[in-house]
Amino acid sequence: MVRVFDVGRVCVKIAGREAGRKCVIVDIIDDNFVLVTGPKALTGVKRRRANVKHLEPTPYKIDIPRGASDEEVVKALEKAGLLAEMKKPVKPLLEV
Repeated sequence: MVRVFDVGRVCVKIAGREAGRKCVIVDIIDDNFVLVTGPKALTGVKRRRANVKHLEPTPYKIDIPRGASDEEVVKALEKAGLLAEMKKPVKPLLEV
């Protein structure tokens, strides 16, 4: 069985205040929840628990250990050449 939500998978948050922003799965808590991080300095997504129903997986995957720090995630994104891709928002911000 192939796991869609595995450690290192880049996802898009589709619900909540961070909807439309990309994040990386750092740890798997159980079948329904994962630990994600942006990191906040890069995408604006804080390190927090997220429901898998609120995440949309992308084809991108980086090589990080389970429970990796934000610094390790940034280094892995640089190595994979995904920093520019992570900064691009999926959903445009509303203009006032």
